[in-house]
Amino acid sequence: MLLPSDGHTYVIAEIGANHNGDMKLAQDSIRAAKAAGADAAKFQSWDTGLFARSFYDDNPGLEEQVAAYAVAGNEMRALAEFCSETGIDFASTPFSKRELDELDALAPPFIKIASMDLNNDHLLRGAAQTGRTIILSTGMANTGEIEHALSTLEASGHQDTILLHCIALYPPPGDSYVNLRNMEMLRDTFGYPVGFSDHTQGIEITLAAIALGAVVIEKHFTLDKALEGWDHAVSADPEEMAIITSAAKRIPAALGSRRRVVSEAEHNQSLVMRRSIVAGHDLPVGHVLTLEDMDFRRPGTGISPNEAARLVGRELVRNLVSDELLSEDDLGPVHTATSVISNAA
Repeated sequence: MLLPSDGHTYVIAEIGANHNGDMKLAQDSIRAAKAAGADAAKFQSWDTGLFARSFYDDNPGLEEQVAAYAVAGNEMRALAEFCSETGIDFASTPFSKRELDELDALAPPFIKIASMDLNNDHLLRGAAQTGRTIILSTGMANTGEIEHALSTLEASGHQDTILLHCIALYPPPGDSYVNLRNMEMLRDTFGYPVGFSDHTQGIEITLAAIALGAVVIEKHFTLDKALEGWDHAVSADPEEMAIITSAAKRIPAALGSRRRVVSEAEHNQSLVMRRSIVAGHDLPVGHVLTLEDMDFRRPGTGISPNEAARLVGRELVRNLVSDELLSEDDLGPVHTATSVISNAA
């Protein structure tokens, strides 16, 4: 299982095609992702077979751009080795069985299946056969399609899957499109760990997903949002990624559990911050206490203010000065007259 043993949210810096076909930019991005604290640097494996010929014909210039941003097999191996040297997990998203096989040979810790291939049983079966953790994005899919994809993986003997809630819009036109509570639905409906693949601008939604229990965050990553390319505008820059990775450690630790627990440290704090019953003024030995004789001051090492009614009618066995904390040792029995009045009442 991919998930960290310390419980922090696993953060994937999705470099994707933000290297723009420049391997030096790709290496610089890996270094920056590591410096920002990301757990993984992820790329995308494709060639010009990504689209049908007719689609290229209808979109002049696209084939050239796809070719320019593609990463050849030897280049992907070099990036995997560079990630290893840098101390960050390497991963990629394959878009064909050949690319899946080439990726598997590089021994990534997980295989990412993009939303566009959730309905591609052929690729899913191939990914299942690797035996690696599969991270499956669910953009554009209804629950029936997600169920079918999971059933396809399970039928291949694979159950080590993490679902990513995803809105396949770059970016979504409004925050209301994001529906982060779908994370809860996916977790409750399918029983698999759930994370979030974020295509929103900024990092606020990313942090909210962590607070809702995302076990994995995938966020596009760039060194410069102004660079030409497909995803730079919806990406986090190094400063934002550092905030995300910090939150990925702190927020899960802070979420805790629904069970109410007062820690030893907080209990010790209560001894300083809570109040105790003190003498409201100088009180002589033998005095019979009334509520008017009491006040309530910090610290909380004495008798609780909620015990005040129990002290009414008790005789003092020693003199008390104003503001002195009362203790059980200061109190004699209930005064006889007070006891008679109490019983008569």
